[in-house]
Amino acid sequence: MSVEVLNECGYVVDELELVACARYVMEQLKVHPEAELCITLVDEAAMETLHVQWMDLPGPTDVMSFPMDELRPGRDGIPPEEGVLGDIVLCPSVAERQAAEAGHAPIEELLLLTTHGVLHLLGFDHGEPEEHREMFELQRQLLLTFLAGRGRSA
Repeated sequence: MSVEVLNECGYVVDELELVACARYVMEQLKVHPEAELCITLVDEAAMETLHVQWMDLPGPTDVMSFPMDELRPGRDGIPPEEGVLGDIVLCPSVAERQAAEAGHAPIEELLLLTTHGVLHLLGFDHGEPEEHREMFELQRQLLLTFLAGRGRSA
């Protein structure tokens, strides 16, 4: 799986950890092994521009996802589709504030947002109560098993 990180804001982050998390989520959801993903880190001004342009909402947000080939999780017995998964845009300064409020490290918030972004790229949503429950439970499970495998706890 090709996962590229573009750090456009200069925020110091363990980019390899973001790549490992994205790959883990993609592997667990049986995404094609040659799928492509780009994670871009931006400042609040850039994120606010994207948030207004694409969601018509003011202010910066933590994560936005831009699917490309509308890939979906693989299923047993059916070969996964090949293609470009899409782009995830993260705003580390917003994530850092959220991490402080939640009482965990900024990298853990960025890993959570990376997981959240990949799920959105794979068609998961949280607009309805049942969708919200399903997506956030899967997100929690994926993040906890990723962190456990890395010797960390959330």
